[in-house]
Amino acid sequence: MEWDIMIRNWENEDFIKILLSLVAGLLLGIEREVKDKAAGFKTITIICLGSTLFTILSYKMGAGNSEDATRIASYVVSGIGFLGAGVIFKDGVNVNGLTTAGIIWIASAIGISFGFGEYLIGIVFLICSYMVILFGNYISKTFINKTSYKSFKVTYSRDHSGLKEKIINGLSPSCLSITLKSSILLTNQITTTFEIKYRTE
Repeated sequence: MEWDIMIRNWENEDFIKILLSLVAGLLLGIEREVKDKAAGFKTITIICLGSTLFTILSYKMGAGNSEDATRIASYVVSGIGFLGAGVIFKDGVNVNGLTTAGIIWIASAIGISFGFGEYLIGIVFLICSYMVILFGNYISKTFINKTSYKSFKVTYSRDHSGLKEKIINGLSPSCLSITLKSSILLTNQITTTFEIKYRTE
């Protein structure tokens, strides 16, 4: 195979797209890696690079007879949702992984923008996303009153059935609300699940 045939579709601009996508993935993923989340910098960088690659291929292949340069790239938008859903899980009343899923989503979008050569748009959104990642918690804690939910179980003897009311009365002054979710009787023991709503500072 001749060398000129191998590189006939290569453009110098493709190197810029690859480099920008690599940097974007590293920047978006490193914060997740530091916090030991399900998707770290390797995963998010690969997602960003993959989105750029699919977009470049879509653009090059779609520029022929079909003139459809978005067909492959459009499926990236749908497919990335499955990856994002994989890092979301429910822990009691709390849902974890939403921020990581959002970063995966925006990393793919930025990768697509670089693949289509929209460098300024991609860089602006990369900066905005990175600012939200770095300072989002500070802004939320400083300027937004937040509430959170926690659930816990208490197991006690059937002879101490009045303990349930004592727990509710004891927690009520320090909680915004306390809800009895379930109460299960098993032999001589009662397992009660409570959900409390409280304000975080």
